[in-house]
Amino acid sequence: MQEYLDIWNEDGNPTGARCTKGEAHLKGLFHPTVHAWFYNSTPALLLQKRGANKQTFPNFWDVSVAGHVSAGETILEGAVREINEEIGLQLKPTDLELIDIRKNSNKFSNGIIDCEFQHVFLCKLNIPVQNLKLQTEEVSAVRLFSFEEIELCQQKKNSEFHIVPADMSYYNMVMNEVLKRI
Repeated sequence: MQEYLDIWNEDGNPTGARCTKGEAHLKGLFHPTVHAWFYNSTPALLLQKRGANKQTFPNFWDVSVAGHVSAGETILEGAVREINEEIGLQLKPTDLELIDIRKNSNKFSNGIIDCEFQHVFLCKLNIPVQNLKLQTEEVSAVRLFSFEEIELCQQKKNSEFHIVPADMSYYNMVMNEVLKRI
């Protein structure tokens, strides 16, 4: 089944147009996505290992939950759905705290041009990691990473874990927001 997305302009406003995710990625059309970061009071962040069959960054460690907002969904509806699908948590929209909206564009060697407005959320992880129910097509593992581990991985000083490349300022922003809440 093809997933349809609402298309946004470069300023982050809906255009009223819709198309398939494949078409949006082929043409480099902006669309809304969600990033949900789960944390504990250690402090540590939950990262997911992307599935081996993902089109971009297979087998890399990434944000706790990330996904596209389907056409007609609100941002919060998309976030709640993606969290339930990928790690099996059933949350209410009020469980999530929006901390940022990031404009991000990437071109990949496989032809994907991914232009997103990433809605970044925080949520405290209140259950043991082993109780999460993973969507194995999307997520092959989850693990809590200390802030120090994330920094070492991002600086490529830890060869065991490969993290999706992102500007370290993104990780720092998320970690600073977590520190304000613990």
